Amino acid sequence: MASNRNILKKYAPQARLDFIQAMTNRAAQFGITKAGSAAGEVQGDLFILNGKAFPRSVANQRARLIARIARDGFAQVMEAVAYTWFNRFLAIRYMELHHYFDHGCRVLSHSAGHDEPELLENAASINLPGLNRDEIVNLKLEGTKDEQIYRRLLIAQCNDLHRAMPFLFEKIDDETELLLPENLLQSDSIVRKLVNEIDEAEWQEIEIIGWLYQFYISEKKDQVIGKVVKSEDIPAATQLFTPNWIVKYMVQNSLGAQWLATYPDSGIRSGMEYYIAPAEQTPEVQAQIDAITPKQLDPEAITLIDPAVGSGHILVEAYDLFRAIYLERGYTKREAARAILTKNLFGLDIDDRAAQMAGFALLMKACADDRSVLSNPPALNVLALQDSEGLDAEKLAKALLLQERFEMVPSGDLLPETLSQPTLSAQQPTSKEAKAIKALVTLFNGAKTFGSLITVPDAVMQSLPLLDTLLAKPLTGDLLLRQAQEDAQGTLKPLVEQARLLGGRYDCAVANPPYMGAKAMPIALKKWSEPNFRNSTSDLFCMFIDRCSSLVSASGSVAMVTMDSWMFSPAYEDFRVDFLKSKTIETMLHLGSRAFDSISGEIVCTTSFSFNPGYNLSGHKPTFVDLRQGKNEQSKKSAFSSKNLYHTKFDQSDFNVIEGSPVAYWITSEFLERLGHSEKLKNLARPRSGLTTSDNDRYLRYWWEVNYFNYSIDDIKYESSIDDKWIPINGGSDFRKWYGSNYQVILWENNGISIRSNPAATMANPEFQFKPGLTWSKISGSNLSVRITDSGFIFTAVGLKAFPQAGKERVICGLLNSKIVKYLTPIFSSNITILSGDIAKYPVADFSTKEINENVSHLHMIAKEDWDCSEFSWDFKSSPFLAENFLQSTLELTLQKLRKHWDSMSERMKDLETSNNTIFIRNYGLEGEIFPEVGLTEITLTCNPHYRYGSNLTDEDRETRLKSDTMCELVSYAIGCMMGRYSLAERGLIYTNSSGAGFDPSRYGAFPADDDGIIPLTEEQWFADDAAARIEEFLGIAWPDAPVMETLTTLMDGLSMGNAGEPRAALRSYLSKQFYKDHLQTYKNRPIYWLFSSGKHRAFEALVYLHRYNEGTLARMRTNHVTPLMGKLQQRISDLDAEIATSSSSAEKTRKSRDKEKIAKQLIELRAFDEELRHLADQRIALDLDDGVKANYARFGNLLAFKDKVCPKKKGEDE
Repeated sequence: MASNRNILKKYAPQARLDFIQAMTNRAAQFGITKAGSAAGEVQGDLFILNGKAFPRSVANQRARLIARIARDGFAQVMEAVAYTWFNRFLAIRYMELHHYFDHGCRVLSHSAGHDEPELLENAASINLPGLNRDEIVNLKLEGTKDEQIYRRLLIAQCNDLHRAMPFLFEKIDDETELLLPENLLQSDSIVRKLVNEIDEAEWQEIEIIGWLYQFYISEKKDQVIGKVVKSEDIPAATQLFTPNWIVKYMVQNSLGAQWLATYPDSGIRSGMEYYIAPAEQTPEVQAQIDAITPKQLDPEAITLIDPAVGSGHILVEAYDLFRAIYLERGYTKREAARAILTKNLFGLDIDDRAAQMAGFALLMKACADDRSVLSNPPALNVLALQDSEGLDAEKLAKALLLQERFEMVPSGDLLPETLSQPTLSAQQPTSKEAKAIKALVTLFNGAKTFGSLITVPDAVMQSLPLLDTLLAKPLTGDLLLRQAQEDAQGTLKPLVEQARLLGGRYDCAVANPPYMGAKAMPIALKKWSEPNFRNSTSDLFCMFIDRCSSLVSASGSVAMVTMDSWMFSPAYEDFRVDFLKSKTIETMLHLGSRAFDSISGEIVCTTSFSFNPGYNLSGHKPTFVDLRQGKNEQSKKSAFSSKNLYHTKFDQSDFNVIEGSPVAYWITSEFLERLGHSEKLKNLARPRSGLTTSDNDRYLRYWWEVNYFNYSIDDIKYESSIDDKWIPINGGSDFRKWYGSNYQVILWENNGISIRSNPAATMANPEFQFKPGLTWSKISGSNLSVRITDSGFIFTAVGLKAFPQAGKERVICGLLNSKIVKYLTPIFSSNITILSGDIAKYPVADFSTKEINENVSHLHMIAKEDWDCSEFSWDFKSSPFLAENFLQSTLELTLQKLRKHWDSMSERMKDLETSNNTIFIRNYGLEGEIFPEVGLTEITLTCNPHYRYGSNLTDEDRETRLKSDTMCELVSYAIGCMMGRYSLAERGLIYTNSSGAGFDPSRYGAFPADDDGIIPLTEEQWFADDAAARIEEFLGIAWPDAPVMETLTTLMDGLSMGNAGEPRAALRSYLSKQFYKDHLQTYKNRPIYWLFSSGKHRAFEALVYLHRYNEGTLARMRTNHVTPLMGKLQQRISDLDAEIATSSSSAEKTRKSRDKEKIAKQLIELRAFDEELRHLADQRIALDLDDGVKANYARFGNLLAFKDKVCPKKKGEDE
């Protein structure tokens, strides 16, 4: 096993780019670029191109390359040829390090570490087919032809390998030879990088080929993932190298299990560390198993296929197990090697290059046992499926069918018998052979898209002997027809062979099939799959489960690793019910997330399982191993041996008592019975999915962006007339329980006519809109968090909602936020989404509602208090620092009291949730299975640092961060008071209209709002009323009994996490460099204060309050701030000139010169800013706040900072 995947992960993606660039550069040397190809001319034995002479053979190779590019496209051909050479070099590197070359020399490197490859060093003595040794010696004597010699040696070596591996090393006289790069001996060549960047120790196991294959295509995978995938990109989008231990599990519990079922005392058992012995069965079930178990097995008759073979990892592991079986039966290693390759192992893939590497990997395994497989290679049963698209079946038939002769005029009709009769030769296009050819060509039209999913009809299988006979006929002597016949044979033979493999029946099918949801499938695949895979079209892996089932014999076994969504998700219910009814699960490793270290995150949750597709054994108990808690490959692998994770209590038919038949193997028998008989939540609370806009940029805003919206609508029917333009919605949100996450509003002008008339929008369950209920985010993972919402909300397809019966709102909310749901969610939902239909199936136990109702009322109240302490709540009244209950004589004492209150809120919520859990666990009978205690990380309050910052920090670090963020919020509130959004004289939002209309300066008391809503932010105080000065004023008014500098020191010490320095300088630095970043984060990149900035030198920066901006704001900014500042900067430069001239200290002169240089740069920057500001001020730009921040922000050119955050460019837009 490759010991350092990080090295491979770093090398392979860059190698892909290097190889593609090398091929592209080489093509350009022959006049072929993306733009087209230059014209050349054959002159005798030469081919002349752009004044340069090449051998005549180049003309033919170049013509084939140009034709291929015309068919497939320039980029795709460069990618394909690069991949071919990458594979070849990998193969050569592996072989040279394992001493598999007869000449004994390394081809790419030197065993002594020299730069010169051993093959080149010993060029004069190398004997390879087609290599002219005299010519090599002469070139060597010239002393300057090493590159030319090495190229010839390399091509000769590849041609020699053609005998053993024609699938990987085609005879190199084609376009791939043309693109073999030059300068392969240079230190930065693709060969040298391969040799130098991957240590020799990594090449010990053939598994390295699979890892390099996966990492090579990883960048391509990233490019296509999440989109509708093109047929040619299916391999890149779906390839995933399977961890070795999972492959062993699959092979051992399919092939190994079959062998041990017949020979339970076999010695191979000791080498099968991931084999799971069958669970104990009832005598009746065991009798059925004994009856269908063969009494003896012939190793040479056992067959195993991987229909999505990739780089051959599964076949390589199967080879090892087959070898152990053969050796046990008395075969030698050499006998076993050839038998395994020719009789036991089969593989198919749509990716030519993957199949090449799979074949190579198998040959290398066999070569370790029998070196003769290279000199006398067997025919492998590993194929890349070929597509018949574009083939003319009739033309193929005409080229292949022997011409039959018949008389034009029957004997005796007109002419004497003594005269020879004229005859015609004619083909029989309706013969059995012609029909068979047409059927075969039709069958494989789209094979590169449909792959092994193609099922071969019986009629085609029966016609294969007929086609074999036809293809075995000798070539005609007619030179005109001979080439056509030869080409037709070459075209048809691969189709015949792949039909034979696809139409066969095997003892075992083992696969890690491609994973691709229906939304990402190519349209052709989606259309084709619907009639062919009735219940399994949700995902490619699901179709492969069905296909693998049909590939094996009635008593065969299948082992796979797939996504685990088929076990639970409603989208797979029909498939799951049919699977459990018709097949027999033998074993399952439920891997969950992070089973593949090469995939980060929780999205890909997998399960590996073995089953018998040909029958369903009633009463049979599978063995399930629950490995979901493991955090990575190694921890799951280690946990495999923990027998307490094994579950064998259920017959798979037991799951049918649960609605939807989820494979919930881990639950208790008692709870299974409860699931079958309890009342369902859908009878007490109607879960529903809501509106989909189809255009969120058009219809959705954050509430603070718009001019006005109504958030106190009473219970209004959907059909009722609504006057308000913006209405609050329940959208998706972060993990937060009980209350909150109310950010967004939706355009509902004229009762939502724009959305309702949009054919792309959906209005599901309109009769429930605006009603109070319980909402949660569809994208929840395993962490459901439910919030109580009032009437007046639109709910959506991502912000789902349940509508409990009157009086049951709180108890249902308590249930859905309890630990019971963590136990229920994996049974009914996928690992990513929790749908309304999932929650509808939850069982509801009898419980006392009074205590839960009281608990939930308190929980809702605590959560609302916490939410409303943040500016992004529309019920925000004031900074909690200034609340009457917490305000003390100093900022430090205020913070201490506030912090103590926050702790009490978190502890109180923790106690209440634990109390709820205790009640629900008792009533569901799950004592011992679930524990009621709640950790602080699960208390979803913003004031709780354990939830806010997670569990990875120390308590001290969490406290430091909370203090810093709290001081940041205080600064934000102070800025809001300056802008007139808030007031120290009144609670709540004061001004949120537009254009400054209706602004009332009298509402702000002792701390007046700024005259025009323009607040300068500068590191140096150029303006008396800039932000830093006004914050000091704010602190003095808020804490009048404390010295302002003491309060400012407390503020900055907390804000900078103890690294403030001089507080006034620290405040200015924070306002200039960090405040706006924090503001963008708070307001989700839809800021209400906009930062006008002159540029990177920060000559001038000012905040403007969005709601007070008007057509004259830019002109006022220019008149009152920018123009005066230019004068001040010019004066400062003059003053510095005078000071420098009179200074007697060289150090002082240097310092002042630097200051002057800085200010001079700022002045230049400010003049450029002023020019653009003047231009836009003259336009008197008006804003419609309802267009949203993103649209309005973009109207100010380069005047605004962080435009890339607020107005990010979409893919494909010009920079």
